[in-house]
Amino acid sequence: MLTDLCSGTNLKGSTTMRKLVSALALLLLVGGTALAQPAKGGDKGGGNKVKVYDFSGDTIEGDLVKPEGTDVSVTDFGKHSSLIKIRTNFIPEIIKSAEDL
Repeated sequence: MLTDLCSGTNLKGSTTMRKLVSALALLLLVGGTALAQPAKGGDKGGGNKVKVYDFSGDTIEGDLVKPEGTDVSVTDFGKHSSLIKIRTNFIPEIIKSAEDL
């Protein structure tokens, strides 16, 4: 008994899909490799050339740019009360909790 899943038309589609997946995998494997280009010039000794820039003859002229206006400095902080409150009934509460055990 043949069903639609086993018909000949579906097998043709699966082989096409298999070829497409294998071609994509081959493209990813081969296309992902890179080949190095040969070095330009004949210098194979690794001697890098040193470039020297001389700026001693250049003169830079200009003015010092500062913001205009008055400076506001706040060094005196406001006086605040302490956020720590000392509990005067702490020792009687400890004794009371020990008696409850």
